[in-house]
Amino acid sequence: MVASTGVIGQPLDITPIKSGIPELVTGLTENGSVYAAEAIMTTDTKVKEIAVQFSVGGKTCKMGGIAKGSGMIHPNLATMLVFITTDCNIAPEMLKKALETDVQNTFNMVSIDGDTSTNDMVVVLANGMSGNEEISEENADFAEFMKALNTVTVALCRMIAADGEGATKLLECKVTGAKTEEDAKKVAKSVVCSSLLKAAMFGADANWGRVLCAIGYSGADVDVNSIDVAFFSNKGMVTVCMNGVGVDFSEDLAKEVLSEDDIDIVVKLNNGAYSATAWGCDLTYDYVKINGDYRT
Repeated sequence: MVASTGVIGQPLDITPIKSGIPELVTGLTENGSVYAAEAIMTTDTKVKEIAVQFSVGGKTCKMGGIAKGSGMIHPNLATMLVFITTDCNIAPEMLKKALETDVQNTFNMVSIDGDTSTNDMVVVLANGMSGNEEISEENADFAEFMKALNTVTVALCRMIAADGEGATKLLECKVTGAKTEEDAKKVAKSVVCSSLLKAAMFGADANWGRVLCAIGYSGADVDVNSIDVAFFSNKGMVTVCMNGVGVDFSEDLAKEVLSEDDIDIVVKLNNGAYSATAWGCDLTYDYVKINGDYRT
């Protein structure tokens, strides 16, 4: 399987890859995942890996994932470089279905900078060695597999968003009360993609108008007179907008809430029964520094 990242359009010399493969094979170990996770880092600052254990048909199965991704991230179909492996026995067509279904609500809901890379990918491999009866249809076993897969992918999404180039904060936009799932996704993704909102989060500025602005141009069918907005972190929650109108709130509390590393942007559309979550990060001076001389 071929995966690549870096400067787009640069010819890649196969020599170091070809000469390194035998050494990589001899270096395979049961606990060697971290070496692969470290090897695929470019502008990433943290290793991204997770593993879970789950049960299918009375058999214990395992699933692990590693990822890289820090900049030029605004996926469509897949994202960054993500490699997921499992020993669960699942038919190829069901494995494909599981991944294609999951990415719509996980990797496709991540944005660092609004730029979609030409080279990004996510892949899942299953070797069937757990010994469970093959999952060949959508049943209870498939549901358990999907639950495990989603646990891995959501964790990797959060790691990738938190480690965005120059980022200091993980942003999670939780949208509820949308007319359709598509509307919920449009709103959540639009909010985390807003450069103005991302900059406000960097400055711990509770500028809720930027949230409503992003909702407005998202293309979703919303009623502005029904929208509530709040910011939440380990320091508490501050409601900044109700029924589309600003409300009095403590700027000091808002500053404290938004100074944390993990921030939830809670949007209630109060217009339906659908919800969605998207992940992003703040926009900092360092993002410009990193990408201003990326090639040179």
